[in-house]
Amino acid sequence: MTKQEQGSRIEDTGLGIQGSSSGDKELHQVAHPRSLIVDPVSMERIRWRCRRGLLELDIVLGQFIAHYASLDIHQRTVFDTLLDLPDTTLWDMISGKLAAADEDQHALLELINKA
Repeated sequence: MTKQEQGSRIEDTGLGIQGSSSGDKELHQVAHPRSLIVDPVSMERIRWRCRRGLLELDIVLGQFIAHYASLDIHQRTVFDTLLDLPDTTLWDMISGKLAAADEDQHALLELINKA
């Protein structure tokens, strides 16, 4: 590696690998939009967001997180939107007391209930 490369950031989005050559040798896999691979950092963020104040949500979302990597990018976006909801609203949607806002959410809620 040349001195020019040492101070710059290396990024190869085609391979889904990203890293920094400025001293740290750690490389992270990054989820490519069409890939089912989820990098460990993103996966931990999702796990953290699935920890909720309601025990029921913790259980249901904790079981579903094992299936997260199999979601496509659109489903992941919908899931992220669901995680932005307050606990009681999300629980009411999962339990069927409240209707989903759209068909995409409805489809994802069915997947969550099957997990």
